[in-house]
Formats: sequence, C-alpha cells, structure tokens
Amino acid sequence: MSRNTPLAVEHGPNFSAGHLGPFADLMQYEFVVPALGNRKVPGKVFLKEPLALSGAEMSWNCFPPGLAMPFLHAHREHEEVYLFIAGSGEFMVDDRVFPVAEGSVVRVAPAGVRAYRNTGDTPLHFIVLQVRAGSLSASTVDDGIVVHNPLRWPESAAA
Repeated sequence: MSRNTPLAVEHGPNFSAGHLGPFADLMQYEFVVPALGNRKVPGKVFLKEPLALSGAEMSWNCFPPGLAMPFLHAHREHEEVYLFIAGSGEFMVDDRVFPVAEGSVVRVAPAGVRAYRNTGDTPLHFIVLQVRAGSLSASTVDDGIVVHNPLRWPESAAA
C-alpha cells in the first residue's frame, strides 16, 4: 500500500491519466510491508489502483544514495520488469549480483529471489512493471489494430 498523497487522475471510458510530479518528489510516498510488521519503504508509489490497471501492477521508485531493498522477495505468479531511468546500483537475483544504471532493464521470473540497492552518489530512479507470467497472448504487432480514421489533433489546451 502507498501512503495516500495527492495524485490527480483523470479517467475516461478508455483511459486513465495522472501526474506524480518530479522524480525528486517520489520520496513523499511510502510502501508499507504488512508481512514485516508494517515496515515502511520510502520512495515507492504503486499505480494499479489510481490508474485502474486491470492487467498489470506498476510502481515508480526512488532510492536515495545508500538505500537498499530491506528484504528479499519473490512472487507466486507475477514476473517483474525493472526499467532503470537514472542513477546506478546493484541488482541481485538468486545470489547473482550485477550492476544496473540508467538504461538497464531487468526481467525477473516469479520464483527469482531478488533485491536491489543504490550504490551511487545520486538517486536511483526506476519503474517496476508486474504482470502475470505467461499471460501475454500476442505480440504487439499481432495485437495492434490500425484505426483508419483521419488523425486530427485538436488545439492543445497548453497552447
């Protein structure tokens, strides 16, 4: 569970859109781990509920220098994909440790026992996508449908 913080989300029949704010503000969020006596992990916000996600869980994360995941974990059914956006650190899966940095992508199978830490001098920013392993039924190209309506952008509200 994430600490309740203002996350304005707009919902339409076929979308949800929100804004978490600058990466520097991610430390206002906390993940509480009930299985560990409600231990708090700062800098993590889950997006499944605010965005009404139905096929995945997603979180945005910020680990300041020196912060490490305080426990090992695995999953029953979900694989995770970690997308590293900034900073540097180390990732461990099944006792194998490897470096991660901006541009690193890591997939971990459900049974993979994992943890990660920031070993750099700047915040480590990353996104985690969690999906049911083996649930993808088609590739992007096979699932995509070209809609043959003319593309006309309306005047932007920002203009």
